[in-house]
Amino acid sequence: MAKLIGPDFIALQVRDLEASKRFYIERLGLSLADRSPPGAVVFDTTPIPFAIRAPLVDLSASERLGWGVSLWLACDDADAFHEQLTAAGVTVLSPPQDGPFGRFFSFQDPDGYVVTLHTKKG
Repeated sequence: MAKLIGPDFIALQVRDLEASKRFYIERLGLSLADRSPPGAVVFDTTPIPFAIRAPLVDLSASERLGWGVSLWLACDDADAFHEQLTAAGVTVLSPPQDGPFGRFFSFQDPDGYVVTLHTKKG
């Protein structure tokens, strides 16, 4: 029987590829990967590649993208990131707090996706 291994690549469909690219580079400090396919922007993240892409479906058919999806990104200091994003006017949904995966907080990206940053333990 075939066995599922786990997440291997994460991509969000976004309304404005350039605006979202700027957000993830300027606000979160991500770097671009060496290559991206047409209509997509791949970031240099490990262990799982993360990308944004032009929509494959009609995103205007939904008021809120990614409703119910939770995207967690690891960082080295959730409190420092919270301060940076708050100062930049990013919509923070929950303040920094301690959880089972380390210190974390949640915010919205330009398309309204809920993203949680957490301080990676160990």
